[in-house]
Amino acid sequence: MPTAPHIELDSAGPAAVDGRHIRALTFQSVRLEYLRHVLSELSLPAAGSRALVVGSGRGLLAYGLARLGFEVVAADPSPAATALALDADDGLGITYLTTPAEELDLPDGSFDLVYCADTLEITERLDAVLAQAARVLRPGGAFVYDTVNRTPVSRLIYLGAFQAFPGTRIMPRGRYAAHRLRRPAELAAALDQAGLSAKDVSAFRPRDARSLVRATHGRRRGTLTDDQLPDLVDMVLEPEGSPVVTYLGYAIHRT
Repeated sequence: MPTAPHIELDSAGPAAVDGRHIRALTFQSVRLEYLRHVLSELSLPAAGSRALVVGSGRGLLAYGLARLGFEVVAADPSPAATALALDADDGLGITYLTTPAEELDLPDGSFDLVYCADTLEITERLDAVLAQAARVLRPGGAFVYDTVNRTPVSRLIYLGAFQAFPGTRIMPRGRYAAHRLRRPAELAAALDQAGLSAKDVSAFRPRDARSLVRATHGRRRGTLTDDQLPDLVDMVLEPEGSPVVTYLGYAIHRT
C-alpha cells in the first residue's frame, strides 16, 4: 500500500504536503486580480505606498505586492514560514516579521493597505485581528481580505475534504472549525465595530470544481507538484456571484 502523505504546514520537506502553501499558490492570481481592482477603485498608487500582509506564510502575496510597487512588510505568526519566505526572497526589499495577527508589533497608522490572508478563517479572536489591522492603517487606508463563508458546501470542503477525508486531506485536523467560518454579513458587522467600513464582497472559485479534486488527489499521490496546481485549479473571480465557499472583500478605515 502507498504511504500516506505527511501533512505539515510551513514545511518545504520533500515528503511534506503543506496545505497552507498549496492554498496560497492557488489563490495568488485571484488575490492579485482583486487587489488591482481595489487599487483602481480607490485611486491608490502602489508606488510610494506601504502595504502590510498579515498571514503572509512563505511570502508569495508579499512578493506580488512588492512587484506592484508597494513597500511591503510581511507578518506571520510562524517562525518556520518567515524563514521560508526569507530563503525565497529575491531582493524585493520586503521586511519580514514573526508576529501574531492579534498582536501586531507595528506602529499606529503606518500603512496605506493591509491585506489579511489565511487568518480570518482560523482565528478565535476575530475582533482583535480587525482592531489591530485598523490600528496600523492610516485614516482612509484599505483593508483587503479573503476568507471562507459558512455554508453547507464550505463545510464539506474545508471541514471534510481538506482536513478529514483520507483521499483529499491537505490540512492538519482542527485547522478549520465551523464557528470560525464567517458569513459576509457577520464579517461586515465585525469590520464596522473595528472602525472599518465594508465596501465590497466578491466570490471566487475554481473554474471547474472537479479540477480541485483532481489537483488534491494528485498532490497527495505525488504525481503533481505544488507549482502545477494553480493552472489546474484555475481560480476565477465572480464579482457579482454569491460566495458559496470563498470570498474576497475590502473595507476602508474611517477617518
